[in-house]
Formats: sequence, C-alpha cells, structure tokens
Amino acid sequence: MSGRSETPERAAARDRSTGHGRTGDRDGGITRRRAVAAAGAIGISGLAGCTALDLVTGGGPVEFTATAATVTEAALEETGYESNGVSDDVVSREVEAGGQTREVEVTNRIAEYDRAIEMLGQEYRASVFTVLSTPQVQVLGRTFNPVGDMGPDELAELIRDRYDGLGNIERADEYTTGLFGGETPVVEYDAEADLADGGITVDLALHVTEPVKVGGDFVVCIGAYPEAAGDRDTVIRLLDGTEHPGA
Repeated sequence: MSGRSETPERAAARDRSTGHGRTGDRDGGITRRRAVAAAGAIGISGLAGCTALDLVTGGGPVEFTATAATVTEAALEETGYESNGVSDDVVSREVEAGGQTREVEVTNRIAEYDRAIEMLGQEYRASVFTVLSTPQVQVLGRTFNPVGDMGPDELAELIRDRYDGLGNIERADEYTTGLFGGETPVVEYDAEADLADGGITVDLALHVTEPVKVGGDFVVCIGAYPEAAGDRDTVIRLLDGTEHPGA
C-alpha cells in the first residue's frame, strides 16, 4: 500500500497532532507534543495491517472519521488542567479491492490537556492528559480497527516505542474508572522520562485505559505526570470527566 501526497492542510493537521515541524512547545517539560505524538501513533497503528478494508466495494474513496472525545469544563476547573484544543491525525492509504485501487482515509481526533508544575525552580507543563478517538472502521457490519483488541500493556508498548525519552515502564497498579458511565479498566505504570531540553530524568506515572467502544469510535485516554506532582486523583477526575457525543 502507498499513501497519497498530503495537501498543505493535511500536513498541518498531522504536524499539530505529532508535533513535527514545531519547536519549543510552551515551557518545555515532558511536553504535550511528545505525549500527543505517542497517542497519534496508536491511531495510525489501527489502520496498519487492516487488510479487511479490501472488502470495501465501489469506486470512490472510503473515509472513516472519529468524533472527538473531550474533557468537561467542570473537570478542567477542578483539576487546573487547560485545553490545548482538538487536532486531527489523518492517515491515508491505497488498497487493492476488487481488482482496483481504493483510497481509504482514516481521521483520528486527539484532544490535548496539560497543567504547569514547578520542578527544580522552573515551571514545566509536564502533567499531560490526552484523549484519542479513533474510528472503529466498520466494513459490512464488522469492525476492523485493531485498537479495539489492544489492552493497556500493548498500548503502553506503542507509546514507549514512539517516545524517545520514555523507558523502564513497569506495571504499578490497576483500577477502574467511570469513563462514559461504565467501569473501564485503567493500568498505572511507573516509568522514567526525560525532561525536554532539561538534561535530567524524572520518575513518571503513566495511566492508560483500555479502549472503550463508544458511538462509532474507540476511545483511549492517556495521562502522564512526574510522580512528584502527585496527580493520580487528578487523572482519575479527568477520566471521569471525559465525554463523547455517542455515549
């Protein structure tokens, strides 16, 4: 399969979701740019290897677009986190179907939040919370996005592989949260992470949910913060305050 050329608009959307083409995200730290790049990669992996898309028939392009999941204003006010908006992560592929080439485009939606904390006499926006919404990719009544079958451990491995400054991830705890009114499993990991441009390594807490099927999407929430920030209860509040129009 080969991807088609990106338009400037698509390239800009990709850069917003991965952090490519930008430098100096505000205040450095374990930047939201890096965290979002990892989250976007999860959605990209969902399309890779999705050979069942060959089942699609017809002549026009096939598009799958997620609906954004976001955190309520009430939860943000209680936790001190700030919204950095919702960006699109667009993945385009060409597949062979019925003897013809079909274009398939998947649009993931990524909501970004962060909070400033003070460490070593400097302020870093080092506590980050990311909500990824990726379409289920339904073809002939079946769902083919592999993200739906991934557990937190697999998702954490994807994040580690795409986050140059993240390592030594170990399971620390497991709990459930009332995400979308249900009981969603969440795994908390201990890890180490580099402070962007800081030349130091900090102990990091990483929270990863199981993918939740809501509406026509799968939603994954990722929270990361220096352990010194003590944001565990804050992340749980953000999880409970995440909403999706399909819920």
